[in-house]
Amino acid sequence: MPPTRRRLLIAGSLGLAGCASPRGTQPLRRDTVALLDVPTVEWQEASPERHGIPAPTLTAVLDDGVKVEGLRGMVVVRDGFLLGERYYAGAEPDDLQPINSVTKSVTSMLVGKALERGTLRGRLDATVRELLPDAIRKNPDSALGGLTLRAILAGRSGFAWDIFDSSDLANAPDPVAVALGQPRGVPPPSGWTYNDPVVGLVGPILAEAEGTSLAMLAARDLFAPLGIGRYSWRRDRQRRPLAYGGLALRPRDLAKLAWTMCDGGKWRGQQVLPADWVAESTTRHGPADWRVAPVDDVGYGYLWFTGAIGARRVVWGWGYGGQFALFVPEHRLAIATAATSPRRAQLRAQTDAVMQLVARVVEAAKA
Repeated sequence: MPPTRRRLLIAGSLGLAGCASPRGTQPLRRDTVALLDVPTVEWQEASPERHGIPAPTLTAVLDDGVKVEGLRGMVVVRDGFLLGERYYAGAEPDDLQPINSVTKSVTSMLVGKALERGTLRGRLDATVRELLPDAIRKNPDSALGGLTLRAILAGRSGFAWDIFDSSDLANAPDPVAVALGQPRGVPPPSGWTYNDPVVGLVGPILAEAEGTSLAMLAARDLFAPLGIGRYSWRRDRQRRPLAYGGLALRPRDLAKLAWTMCDGGKWRGQQVLPADWVAESTTRHGPADWRVAPVDDVGYGYLWFTGAIGARRVVWGWGYGGQFALFVPEHRLAIATAATSPRRAQLRAQTDAVMQLVARVVEAAKA
C-alpha cells in the first residue's frame, strides 16, 4: 500500500499561520517555480463536526483515497475552514501538483478581473479579429477571426480538438498560429467543443488588453491577494504562459481558488473577484459532452463545468485525470484534488474514482 500523509482535525480551531518569502517574483522559464514576495497564508483549521460533516465519514473518504492509484492529494474546506486533507504515494502538502486544465478556470477568473478593471469591459462579444489584430494580420484567412471571446469561454467555438494532442500544441513554434490555422469542422449536436488551442488565445487576449503576461496577472490579481506564494506555470516556445494548462499549485492553494469562487469572489472578507462575474461564469450556458460519475446534468459556464451531485448543484474546474477544484455554492463547501496524468486507457476509471470520493464528501455535508 502506498504511504499516505494524514491530517484531519477532529476538534478545535487553530489560528492563521503565515510566512513571507525572502525573494521577489522570479522570471519563469518554461516550467520554473515562481516565488512571490507575499506572505504565504495558510488555512484556519476546524473540526469537520463543527461544520456539518461527520468526522468518521470524512476520515473514511480520505482513507479510501489510497485505493485510487493516481490520487496525490485531497483538501476539504467548508465555511472558509480547512476540515481535512490527505496526501498519497509520498506526496507532501507543500508539493506543487499539476492542475492541468483547471488552469482554464483560473484564466476565466482573470477575465473577470479584466472586465472589472475595464480593460475588457464590453468586449465579451468582440471577435478574435478585433482582440488580436496583429495575429490575424499574420493569419488573414483564419476561420477563427469572427469567433467571439464569449464563444471561446463557453466552449462554443465550433472547432473540434483532440485533447491528446495538447502536448504537441505546447511544443509548437507558435501555438497562436496553430489555433488560428484550424479548419472549421462540424460541431457536435450539443454545440459544445473542448479546444485547447482556442482557449489558448485567451492568454494573448488578456496580455494585449492588460499589457502584461497571464502569469503576472495571476500573481497580481489572484495569487498575492490569496497568499499563494509559490507556483509554476509552463510557457510555450514564445514564452507565453499557457491559458489552457500548465499551472501547478499546492492542493491547499487550489482549494483557495475553489473557495474564493464558492464565496462569491471573496477571500476572508476581501472582494478579490467581481461577484457578478463569479455568478455569470459559473452559470450553465449550455450542455457539455463530457461525463464523470456520479455527476448528473453536466454543463459548461465560462471555462467552468457545472452539474449536480444528487440534489446539490456543483461547479468545478476539471483537469486531466481527476484534478478538481470543485465547490457547492449553496452549501459553502470546496474540495480540491491532485492527481497524476494517467494513460489514455486508465483515464476514465481514474477520473471517475476521484470524483466518487469528492461526491461522498458533498453528500455527507449537512445543509
